[in-house]
Amino acid sequence: MMLQNSESDHIQLDLQTNSRKFHVLVGLTGSVAALKAPLLVTQLLEIPGVDVRVVTTDHATHFYDINEVPVRVFTDKDEWEMWTKRSDPVLHIELRRWADLLVIAPLDANTLGKIANGICDNLLTCVVRAWDTSRPLLFCPAMNTAMWQHPITAQQVATLKSFGYVEIPCIAKKLVCGDEGKGAMAEVSTIVETVKQYKPETSSVTSD
Repeated sequence: MMLQNSESDHIQLDLQTNSRKFHVLVGLTGSVAALKAPLLVTQLLEIPGVDVRVVTTDHATHFYDINEVPVRVFTDKDEWEMWTKRSDPVLHIELRRWADLLVIAPLDANTLGKIANGICDNLLTCVVRAWDTSRPLLFCPAMNTAMWQHPITAQQVATLKSFGYVEIPCIAKKLVCGDEGKGAMAEVSTIVETVKQYKPETSSVTSD
């Protein structure tokens, strides 16, 4: 039997809708905390009934090896290469339809500012701009302490929260740059436990 175009496209994208799974989309941005991506994804996959995909910014890939992430990782290049004609799927819309929850971990200062101001100039920020706000969006800020303490950071975090997005607060520790203070991404275990809180106890999860 030949597949309809839409079904075939979803298989190519590895974004088949499966009502028995809770679909978690992980967004990675250009913070050194992105090096925890393989661990985060692995632990999310250990949650029963959860399926995971990843959207990464180009700068985030400086900090981790995509080959170490055990699920499909989508990049800006995928967004542009997958669309060649009007009938082709638009990747950021397909990802938005597939995901039941989006968690951006880490959310760097640059992308925080973009989202707060509605800028959508890469795959991840386009997914956020198109996000169904009836579904949970969690964000995990991660930046240098001096950047975290800048007055605009609190304003931008408050803006995201006014959209209904949920902050998983950063923590204080010795940062990779050598500074000590608040700004480090929340622990992976904290992020995973927070995602669990949003997963329905039953398996009757549906996506558009």
